[in-house]
Amino acid sequence: MQNYDTYNEFYLLKQRSTMPLNQLATAYVQLTLNINEHHTGYVDAYYGPKEWQQGLTKLPLTELAIEAERLYQQITELAAKNHTTSQTWQLRLHSLEANLRAAKTFIAHLQGHTLSFDQESLALYDAVSPHYGEADFDTLLGQLDTLLPSSVTFGSSATLNQRLNDFRSQFIIPKQHIAKVFNAAIEKARELTAKHISLPVHENFNVALVTNQVWSAYNWFKGNSYSLIEVNTDFPIYIDRAVDLACHEGYPGHHVFNSLIEENLYLKNGWVEYCVYPLFSPLSLLAEGSANYGIEVVFDKKDRMTFEQNVLFPLAELDSSQVELYYQVLAVLHKLSYVDNMVARRYLDAEITHAQAIELLMKYALSDEKKSQQRLKFIEQNRSYVLNYNLGQDLTKAYVENQLAQVLPANATPLQVIDLRWQILTDLLRNPRCASMLK
Repeated sequence: MQNYDTYNEFYLLKQRSTMPLNQLATAYVQLTLNINEHHTGYVDAYYGPKEWQQGLTKLPLTELAIEAERLYQQITELAAKNHTTSQTWQLRLHSLEANLRAAKTFIAHLQGHTLSFDQESLALYDAVSPHYGEADFDTLLGQLDTLLPSSVTFGSSATLNQRLNDFRSQFIIPKQHIAKVFNAAIEKARELTAKHISLPVHENFNVALVTNQVWSAYNWFKGNSYSLIEVNTDFPIYIDRAVDLACHEGYPGHHVFNSLIEENLYLKNGWVEYCVYPLFSPLSLLAEGSANYGIEVVFDKKDRMTFEQNVLFPLAELDSSQVELYYQVLAVLHKLSYVDNMVARRYLDAEITHAQAIELLMKYALSDEKKSQQRLKFIEQNRSYVLNYNLGQDLTKAYVENQLAQVLPANATPLQVIDLRWQILTDLLRNPRCASMLK
C-alpha cells in the first residue's frame, strides 16, 4: 500500500463510507498504537502506513483514558443513530464499539483498576466462560485412569499425572525432526485449505524454532499476507501437536485469518481499524476459536489419523503401534480444556494461591510441575485471555454448524456438507464477528 503523510490525506482517498466513522476508526488506530507504548505486545499485528507508528510519544495513561472514553461515546452515539438494515454496516459499527470498550478496559487495567475474571473477559472479549468445578472433571480423570497403562518409569505407586506423561513420552518428536515434521504438517494443511479458500496469491510464511516463551507457538503476522510462525522447543512437542499447530498458526488459522482480514476489510473495504490487531480485544476470541475449530474442518478424524501415521510418524521416526490408544487418551484430554479457565478464574480472583493453582493444573490439566509453572505464567501475563481458546472454539463451531443447518439441503451429499461448512467458515474469517454476534 502507498504511504500517505497524514491520516486525512489517506482517508480522503480511501473512504468507503461516511467520514465521521472513518475518522473514528483512524483515531482508534492511533489510540491502539499509543496503548502499545505502555504495554509492548498489546498490538499483536500492524500493517498500516509505517509513518503512523513513527514519532509516537508516550502519552500519559490519563490522556489515553480520556481519549478512549471520548471515542467510545462517539461510536455509541453513531450506532444509536444508525437505522440502516445493512448487516455489513451493523457489523462494522458493533465491532468498533466493542473494540473501543476493550481499549477503555485495558487502559484502566494499566492504571491499576483490576476487574474480576468474568468482568474482564466480558469487557475485553465480549464473552464469559461457563463455570466448572473439580467435580465436572473428576469423571474424565476416571476415564483416563481406566485407559492408561501402568507406568514403567514410576512403578506401581505412580500418580495419574506420572502415568500419562510416561505414556505420552513415546510420542515426543525428537528435536532434530521437529522442523521437517512441522513443515510437512503445515504444507498439508495449506494444500487442504487452498481447495476451499481462495488465498492471496503472494501469501507466505517462515517457521522458526525458539525458546524461553510462555506459549507453545505464535504467529507473528507482518502484513502483505506474510507470517513468521515461531515454535517453542522449551518443552516436548508431541506428534499430534504438529497438525494442531500447523492448522492453528497457519491454515486455516491465524495466518489465513489475518491475511483475509487484511485483504478484504482493510485493502478492499478501506476499513482502517483493521490495519491493527490489539491482542486484548474481542477479535481474539474469534481468532483463537476459529484457529482451533479449523483443525477439525481441515482434517476429519479418519484422514488425520491416516496422515499422521503414514507421514508424520515416519518423519519423526516414532513407533505408531499404540496410536489407537493414544487417540483415545487425547480425546479425553481435549475435554479437560476448561480446566485452564477454572484455575485462571480462581487464581486471578485471589481465591487460591500460586501453589494451589499449580496443584490444580497438575491434577486436572495433567501437566508436570514445570509445564504447570509455564502455564501459570501465561495466565499471569495474559489473564482472562485463556477462554479464547476453548470458549472461542465452542462458539465458533456452534455458529458455523447452526448456519450450516439453516442452508443445508435435505438431500445434501457429504461433499456438499463439507463445501458449505467451508463457505460459512470462510465468510466468518473474512467478516469477523464479536462473541455476542455469534449467537
